Amino acid sequence: MKKLLEYINANVLFKVANLNSITIGIKILAGLLTSKAIAVFIGAEGMALIGNLRNFLSAVQSFSIAGFYNGLVKYIGQYKDDINTLSKTLSTVFYLGFFTSILMSFVCYYNAHIINDFLFSESYNYAYVIEVLAIALPFYALNMFSFSIMNGFSKYKILLIINIIGQILGLLITLLLIWQDNIDGALIAVVITPSLIFLITLVGILNRKNFTSLVKITNMSSTILNKLSPYAIMAIVSSIAIPIVLILIRNYVISNVGIKAAGYWEAMNRISEYYLMFINSLMALYIIPRFAEIHTRSEFRKEVWNFYKSVMPVFAVMLVTIFLIRNVIINVIFTPEFRQVESLFAWQIAGDFLRVLSMVIAYQFLAKKMFTHFIILEIFLFVILYFSSIYFIDLYGIQGAVIGHCFSYFLHFLIVLLLFSSSLFGVITESDNT
Repeated sequence: MKKLLEYINANVLFKVANLNSITIGIKILAGLLTSKAIAVFIGAEGMALIGNLRNFLSAVQSFSIAGFYNGLVKYIGQYKDDINTLSKTLSTVFYLGFFTSILMSFVCYYNAHIINDFLFSESYNYAYVIEVLAIALPFYALNMFSFSIMNGFSKYKILLIINIIGQILGLLITLLLIWQDNIDGALIAVVITPSLIFLITLVGILNRKNFTSLVKITNMSSTILNKLSPYAIMAIVSSIAIPIVLILIRNYVISNVGIKAAGYWEAMNRISEYYLMFINSLMALYIIPRFAEIHTRSEFRKEVWNFYKSVMPVFAVMLVTIFLIRNVIINVIFTPEFRQVESLFAWQIAGDFLRVLSMVIAYQFLAKKMFTHFIILEIFLFVILYFSSIYFIDLYGIQGAVIGHCFSYFLHFLIVLLLFSSSLFGVITESDNT
């Protein structure tokens, strides 16, 4: 036991995880309390409608920032000592991101009724929620731009404080709105809370005026745009396609199984989101930067197997524990109305385990800028996820949605293993590169 503890304390993976644990813990707690409030005051039907709105908001937010901000973090770190290039980078991303967010706002505002029918069907009239979303969208884009600047300059303490305050503020507003207006309040909370954090972020940015002085419309650069375009395309493909696929699947469940069943599936997705939050953050903080540094197949293989040996057993134990206490989890997070969610755990957990196994290797696409491979594989995943889910839903009802999830990530994992088989299993010589 002593050797194990020493290993955990010395292992860089666990050190990285600790840096973000406070923010993630608060985010999970806020999510759990919000889910409980939705379950108590609104029920399974409302859970399904809120799920569609959350997925749509995620897609719209990703498109509104044009997918530039992941690349921005990378290039701020690269050019932070080159004021001229840094100014061009910040200016290009800011004005293009702000333009696309305004454009998306107009599209959403003037098509609110069409979007309402797509998300909620003609039986509900929440077009005003889409209009509120449209007004809030530019503030979200500004917040993400500000976050990217601070992240690029490694202002982790400021980001931590902003995240904590933002999560608490968002939680309080969400609970208040749900308590006052039930489903209407919950829907409004979904669209406004991400943008409200901008008010907090603005204080952090204004206190560092040297950042804002670098943003000038005359410094926009086509060269910078070309460098950021691959990141934009990848972000748009992955961040928009999966929420839309989830909406389509959920609408199919509503039409063919029932809206309550769709609410149970959304509840399962929320639970999955909570336990994946930590490991996703860990991979984003460690795996991508580490893969970008390594240049040989042996190093790549070592990092992958190191992650599998050190993190995946812990993750597996956590998943098994979650499965064994699923009844307690449902009672704590939701209400007895959601008892049918128990039948969804096994396939969802199996799919999530395969998903993480696959993601660890697939991050190599991002680290080594294998953009074409990444996009093709992502599109394949979304297509398989949709059609397999529909097929299994027709056979097994709501349980088919989680079976489709597991099946899709099983195929995804096999393809990733095939693509990197020589790096992971082949004979390695000293001259071999990743």
